[in-house]
Amino acid sequence: MTGIKVYFSNPAVMCAAGCFSGELWNSVVNGNQSGFKKVNTMTGGEFFAARIDDSRLPPSSARFDMRIMRIEETALVQLENQIQKAKDLYGAERIAVCTGSCDNGTEFSVAGHRKYFSDGKFPDDYSLEIQGADYVSTFISEKYGIKGPSCTFSTACSSSSGAIVKAAELIKSGIADAVIAGGVDIASDTVLEGFNSLEAVSSGITNPFSRNRSGITIGEAAAFFVLSKDDIDGTGIELLGFGESSDGYHMTSPDPSGAGAERAMRKALASAGIRAADVDYINLHGTGTKFNDSMEAKAVSEVFGTGIPCSTTKSVTGHTLGAAGALEAAVCFKALAENFRCAAGDRRLPVQVWDGIRDEAIPELNFVSAGAAFAGDIRICLSNSFAFGGANTTLVVGRL
Repeated sequence: MTGIKVYFSNPAVMCAAGCFSGELWNSVVNGNQSGFKKVNTMTGGEFFAARIDDSRLPPSSARFDMRIMRIEETALVQLENQIQKAKDLYGAERIAVCTGSCDNGTEFSVAGHRKYFSDGKFPDDYSLEIQGADYVSTFISEKYGIKGPSCTFSTACSSSSGAIVKAAELIKSGIADAVIAGGVDIASDTVLEGFNSLEAVSSGITNPFSRNRSGITIGEAAAFFVLSKDDIDGTGIELLGFGESSDGYHMTSPDPSGAGAERAMRKALASAGIRAADVDYINLHGTGTKFNDSMEAKAVSEVFGTGIPCSTTKSVTGHTLGAAGALEAAVCFKALAENFRCAAGDRRLPVQVWDGIRDEAIPELNFVSAGAAFAGDIRICLSNSFAFGGANTTLVVGRL
């Protein structure tokens, strides 16, 4: 890759833990779990989920007004000034779109198929385009008149981290000067019942890294940035590096050794040109499943030891699937922005929300506790996303 830098704009965020980035930050540093509610699916299942209140989601201008598009557009509206800046500076042809998402219109698909099975035909307005993976990206290009490449990434829980990596590669290779990058996913009935069929859903709110952990709690979110070769938003915050690996251990289970996760983290450090000791905070993937938390703790301890402050924010936001990587990059961005030039006593990081009962079978990590003080600067954050099929991505977000 060239020496071109990649800068983050301020993030646009919509999730149950916050309808803009400041609200999300307050939730993760205070361990606010009020976004979780019990929900019922059409098949009668009952689950905890972090669903966005319907009152916060006005109808979208998309050709297909689905819930996922309402969430996406409500976030994107927060980014419109930065998108316009990029268009004015570079031109629409030099801007790309990279979006991570896994849902592909299930809310219309399920309803359409129910109609088909009952009446023998699909509804008149049903279209296969609704289920096209591209639409979450196509919508952005259409709405803002973007003429550069438009790409959607669907690698399960690492989808939007992968989208951010590809955005950086497009900028560094000279194909684009700026990229609207992030992700969106919803806590649909299909997702809830699907993960439940894998016996991966927690009976209560997720309890990551605890000896008592029993699975994930699904959430929904959209999170986007304008990544650019110039600091158009004046944040001073860069994507310093990234690492990806594919261990292909199992269709749904991670490699229990953590080898694939370790490779992604080591590649990210090498890409950023930093040492493990330079990282000030790690946002863990931390899904709350038995196997993910075990392998991630092993991998993190191998690369970083056990001293670096870390936490998973999924016990506040829920596991937002394809949006998780971008949402957690936004958390890392806020950790840098909110702690910039702060007095030591005022520095705060996202807290680890769990029952505090350690699993002695896995390495002990330095989880951030409520009220913890941090003497050193918060300059470099690392964010992990480890997905089904061993699609592992690590981002290094920093201010040098």
